[in-house]
Amino acid sequence: MNLPDPATLLPQMAAALTAHLQQRQISEPRFIGIRTGGIWVAEALMHSLGLHTPMGSLDVSFYRDDFSQSGLHPQVRPSALPFEIEGQHLVLVDDVLMSGRTIRAALNELFDYGRPASVTLVCLLDLNAGELPIRPDVVGASLSLAATERVKLLGPAPLTLERQTIAPN
Repeated sequence: MNLPDPATLLPQMAAALTAHLQQRQISEPRFIGIRTGGIWVAEALMHSLGLHTPMGSLDVSFYRDDFSQSGLHPQVRPSALPFEIEGQHLVLVDDVLMSGRTIRAALNELFDYGRPASVTLVCLLDLNAGELPIRPDVVGASLSLAATERVKLLGPAPLTLERQTIAPN
C-alpha cells in the first residue's frame, strides 16, 4: 500500500475544515499545531485557507502519560500560545493520530491555560490504532498498518510521509 501525498490531502482537508467551521458558525478559529509535524500541517492548512493570524504550538512531552517511562526527549521546547485560550474556538492540528495519547496530553495542557469554547481536531492521518476514544473532526486519510509499522511526516517543505518498521515487542 502506498502512502498518500500530503500535497493532495491538504486542499481536501482545508475544504473539509472550512465546511466544519461554517457548520458550527466559527468565524475566527485559533490554530495550534502539536510539535513538530502538527505545526507543519497547521502552517500548510493556514496557508491554504489564506489565514495570516498567529498560530500556537504545543510540545506535550511533559503531559504524556508515558513520560516517566520514556524520559525527556532532548528536543523538548516550550509551548507557545500567542493568544488567550479561555473562550476561544481552537483548531488543534497533529500529523498522525495513532493511540490518541498525544491528543489527550495536548487537551490536558490546553485546559491548564483556560477553558476553550471548542476544540476541533484535525489530523493528516488516522492510523486506526486508537487506545482512547479520540477521533479527528477533519482527517486527510485513514490507514491501517501492521503492528510493526509506523508513519512519520517529514518536512517542513515539502511534506512527505515515510513508512517505518519497528522491532516487534
